[in-house]
Amino acid sequence: MSESTEPTQATEATWEDVLPRMSDVDPDRLAMVTKRLRSAIAQKDLSPRRQALADLADATRDLIDRLVATDAPDDVILAAVADLRSAADRFAGYRCGTFYGFSEAANAGATFEPVFDHSPMIGIANPLAPPITLEPHDDRVVGHAVFSHAYEGPPGCVHGGYVAAAFDEILGAAQSLSGAPGMTGTLAIRYESPTPIAVPLRFEARLVGVERRKIFVEGTCHVEDRLTATAKGTFISLQAGKFLSMLEERAARKEGDA
Repeated sequence: MSESTEPTQATEATWEDVLPRMSDVDPDRLAMVTKRLRSAIAQKDLSPRRQALADLADATRDLIDRLVATDAPDDVILAAVADLRSAADRFAGYRCGTFYGFSEAANAGATFEPVFDHSPMIGIANPLAPPITLEPHDDRVVGHAVFSHAYEGPPGCVHGGYVAAAFDEILGAAQSLSGAPGMTGTLAIRYESPTPIAVPLRFEARLVGVERRKIFVEGTCHVEDRLTATAKGTFISLQAGKFLSMLEERAARKEGDA
């Protein structure tokens, strides 16, 4: 008898209990991803450094939003160029590039506390992120975001590519507690109605089930009660130790470039 290709349906349970049982679970990687997800969910009581970086990113987001299609006169633009070059020069000589998944405390040799601060979608310290905030709700992960004019595609609407990227992040959060979280294998988006810019959006993602190394998730995007898009994703669990190996390889490359 051949095995069914249909995913196993998740049973009713709390968000923390929806953990598919997989045969190839890397405890170290699971512990890391779990801490990173919880850190992304709880952005309260930030350290002074993290708060300062978040404030700097917020100020940069304001600049980006106001810069898009500005009608400011040339002298204002030229003055802003000088201000920004001066601000950029303040960081000359300091190491740049993200410390993937680690806070400043970990970098200083203190307590290991991985974070998502530099994520391109939910990073509070990344001005390219909207950012999206994550919340656990029973068997769902809920994300909230407001996309500024910088993300505009069709007039007044979020570019479809950014909608897809948001789904990739939210579905990725939902699958990361599967017991052996992995990387995106396939992502299918259906655009049901326009997704507006500059208004609160609500994303929801839930775990559907697992089949061997495949993790199945689904998601929706709403503006108030209107559905704007749906998503289905398949994530492929990495082999045990692969995620940590990727981190080690990236660290080695950065040392070689130094």
